[in-house]
Amino acid sequence: MQIEKGCVVRSISGRDANRFYVVMSLEKDFALISDGKVRVIDKPKRKNIKHLRPTKTFIDVDSLTTNNQLRQALRAFNNPEAV
Repeated sequence: MQIEKGCVVRSISGRDANRFYVVMSLEKDFALISDGKVRVIDKPKRKNIKHLRPTKTFIDVDSLTTNNQLRQALRAFNNPEAV
């Protein structure tokens, strides 16, 4: 499965391992990811795509205007007991 803009991905290495993010954009071998809490929409994290695993879920990032909307979209992934 390819990592594309809008794809929900799971980080598999680093301090943020096992957290879910949305790919905001792609650069050569890197993805700019955001979760709306630690990494806000205005300051996404640049992460190597080999440290990310894609899910089958896609979110329209152009429709996300606030960090709260992004957190709501990822709530089922990052807090499964809260849903």
